[in-house]
Amino acid sequence: MEWLSSLFIEHSALQAVIILSLISAIGLGLGKIHICGISLGVTFVFFAGILAGHFGLSIDPQMLNYAESFGLIIFVYALGLQVGPGFFSSFRTGGFTLNMLAIGVVMLGTLFTVIASICTNVSLPDMVGILCGATTNTPALGAAQQTLKQMGLESNTPALGCAVAYPLGVIGVILAVLIIRKTLARKADLELPEKDETNQTYIGAFQVHNPAVFNKSVKEIAHMSRSKFVISRLWREGNVSIPTSEKVIKENDRLLVVTAEKDAVVLTILFGEQENTDWNKEDIDWNAIDSQLVSQRIVITRPELNGKKLGALRLRNHYGINISRVYRSGVQLLATSELRLQLGDRLTVVGEAAALQNVEKVLGNAVKSLKEPNLVAVFVGIVLGLALGAIPLTIPGISTPVKLGLAGGPIVVGILIGTFGPRLHMVTYTTRSANLMLRALGLSMYLACLGLDAGTHFFETVFRPEGLLWIALGAGLTLIPTLIIGFIAFKLMKIDFGTVSGMLCGSMANPMALNYANDTIPGDNPSVAYATVYPLSMFLRVIIAQLLLMFLL
Repeated sequence: MEWLSSLFIEHSALQAVIILSLISAIGLGLGKIHICGISLGVTFVFFAGILAGHFGLSIDPQMLNYAESFGLIIFVYALGLQVGPGFFSSFRTGGFTLNMLAIGVVMLGTLFTVIASICTNVSLPDMVGILCGATTNTPALGAAQQTLKQMGLESNTPALGCAVAYPLGVIGVILAVLIIRKTLARKADLELPEKDETNQTYIGAFQVHNPAVFNKSVKEIAHMSRSKFVISRLWREGNVSIPTSEKVIKENDRLLVVTAEKDAVVLTILFGEQENTDWNKEDIDWNAIDSQLVSQRIVITRPELNGKKLGALRLRNHYGINISRVYRSGVQLLATSELRLQLGDRLTVVGEAAALQNVEKVLGNAVKSLKEPNLVAVFVGIVLGLALGAIPLTIPGISTPVKLGLAGGPIVVGILIGTFGPRLHMVTYTTRSANLMLRALGLSMYLACLGLDAGTHFFETVFRPEGLLWIALGAGLTLIPTLIIGFIAFKLMKIDFGTVSGMLCGSMANPMALNYANDTIPGDNPSVAYATVYPLSMFLRVIIAQLLLMFLL
């Protein structure tokens, strides 16, 4: 039985891999179990690790530290890459309001954490751990632990607080949504609101009857209007063509125009008349519209086009084609000349069949190449993230320099590379499945190590009198901020219930609660609001976990 002992008990690299893999497999398997429609998902790996640690399983401390750090780095960097493209755009108009409300949730939780630590004599590291569990935010826990290590203090206690508060952290957000629904919402509030599509890509057909645009080129007409639009087709005397910027528009021309829906009225005035035909139905066979032109989607797969402006390719002038729409990550964009292209963009191209074959060669359209992972951006980003995280930032009044650390540095660089990488011609494209795989692998490693380390003293902590206090504090940190901000957003600011629910789930980084909201609230408003506030909320919690310890310890 020596071989069995060497696999599970004797400390070695092999034993560490087996133990962590076993914990992850058991935790992920149990995470698929739903109780009352709620599942802990990958978080069950944490509790599987706690049980393993409680029953005496352990791995070499250096191996534990390496696997825990590496898992955290992979997870937060992949998360940054994913949320990066939408991070800065989330501050626009409605997104700004939602993010301010989410910041309110974060700040109230932080304030209550400090007050609770003072009033209950629970140490600040323990309270920060309870806050991380109450907000289901393991990256913030990782940042707190790294900060304590930098300060030469015991770094395991936050993990115990997180473990104790985590289960109610998951359920607490769902409970807050239920309370708001039962006490404040009327039946009409729960119905699907009208979807605001004023900024969605819109296709309309116009007839030219305005003398002001007679005999003017497309370029001149574009300068006359502040609205952005693309003329996809031009019908004149029974013939159809792709108008270039130099094409002269004449009276009675029929134009198929792609624009934003809010600009349709303006373009009706500009051209003269809009036809009644609905061109926005999904079942339109574009190739049957006319026999001379073909409509085809072409995928950008040539890395050298990454980050280039669409107008710089001059495809319309060189090949006589038109690009009417661009699809990126499920979002339809208007194909203006200023739009910066990214690897994986799908372009709707209209033109003659021979011209489309030439454009296909220029853009790539080699879909198989997108399935190959671009690991250079991942490893370069990790190096830059760790370098950024290691930079000491001196703040007056704090003896220890502030560092973004293993969690803060990679997530910041991930967001920046995800946002600006294409502009620097960096190939940052990864398929959704590849990104999810990286995140799941990193998070599973991190949670397995975290649970294994915390498991030794977990049950001793829970069944002490202060264990019940920690559970109560965690529940308060989950419920109080969400209920206060939820009331303000829903009752005072009159934001629809689905959006408020998604905002609360995103501000608490709680995908399990989002699943519940999506199942019980019609429409996609919860998911949109969640995606809007999640990046900033996640970033703030990672940074605040460190600043709390550095300022107040």
